[in-house]
Amino acid sequence: MTQTVKLILEDGTSIEGESFGAFTSAAGEVVFSTAMTGYPENLTDPSFAGQILVLTTPMVGNYGVPGEDLYESISKIFESDKIHIAGLVVTYYSEEHSHWNAAKSLGDWLKEYNIPGICGVDTRMLTKKLREKGAMLGKIVAEDDVPLHDPNLDNLVAQVSPAGIRHYGSGQHKIVLVDCGTKTNIIRCFLERDVELIRVPWDYDFTTLDYDGLFLSNGPGDPKMCEATIQHLQKALQQDKPIFGICLGSQLMGLAAGGDTFKLKYGHRSHNQPVKLTGTQHCYITSQNHGFAVDTATLPAEWDMLFENLNDGTCEGIKHKTKPFFSTQFHPEAAGGPQDTEFLFDDFLKSVVEYKNR
Repeated sequence: MTQTVKLILEDGTSIEGESFGAFTSAAGEVVFSTAMTGYPENLTDPSFAGQILVLTTPMVGNYGVPGEDLYESISKIFESDKIHIAGLVVTYYSEEHSHWNAAKSLGDWLKEYNIPGICGVDTRMLTKKLREKGAMLGKIVAEDDVPLHDPNLDNLVAQVSPAGIRHYGSGQHKIVLVDCGTKTNIIRCFLERDVELIRVPWDYDFTTLDYDGLFLSNGPGDPKMCEATIQHLQKALQQDKPIFGICLGSQLMGLAAGGDTFKLKYGHRSHNQPVKLTGTQHCYITSQNHGFAVDTATLPAEWDMLFENLNDGTCEGIKHKTKPFFSTQFHPEAAGGPQDTEFLFDDFLKSVVEYKNR
């Protein structure tokens, strides 16, 4: 028996569809992703916290959801230990799934975490509206109505960051990972490269620790909410130890350096964003998930834009002119997505070695 639900946007648009997942109401920011695969990774990405995700690929759920498998106490498959989206919007939900490692259906998985889904929606029309007007607040309404809510007014990073310190690996390079909502594949990429990883909460004063390199993770929401992280990072920028930031980490580095950030009209969420290495003709296809970006016009003179988005010209990373500090707005670890830029982890660790050998 099908149950009817509605997707209601802040501009008054009301779209009726069928419920899958949990039959419940939820509010958030409605955003879209053009990725054709990778919904198990996307839904568990903490950067999607507070958002109602519209998937533009026509059919979703056909390969189900894999079972959990652990490596060094972290998932081999998912990007965190739970679903983070507020709701899911698709055109066609496949009731039947088939894949060699599928353990459950997408609908059953959503029910486990009480996340609503709505199908039968013209996602092409909806995506065109979001592109024209920008990301909008919205809600999926089942039996009980809920008010609209802007998740960007919340400190989403504080909601998704772990409460304590965690240690991984026993390699020769000691890296501090500031967890603002890190994707698990970032940890996997480091553990494959002979490091000792110290994972600390977003507001932890990592300047009190002994480390060889500092890594700033991705995460959800407005970077300006992370005042404690920015203050600690300002101290680290006074030193010479290598620093690498991804996504929200790039925005935090820009703010700590003295620059500003701004909210993109509808964000970058896909597996096919083209970026160019500044000053070269080298281009890469990248995986992205973010709604804010660094305003390069506000950066101090000792900082440059490292990568540029070829679709809209926005900043895709920054670097210091003399110190080993750099960041990317895209995801070099790319789960899901292309692995064209995973070499940046090697570049970071090379700078760590050079620093230690000075």
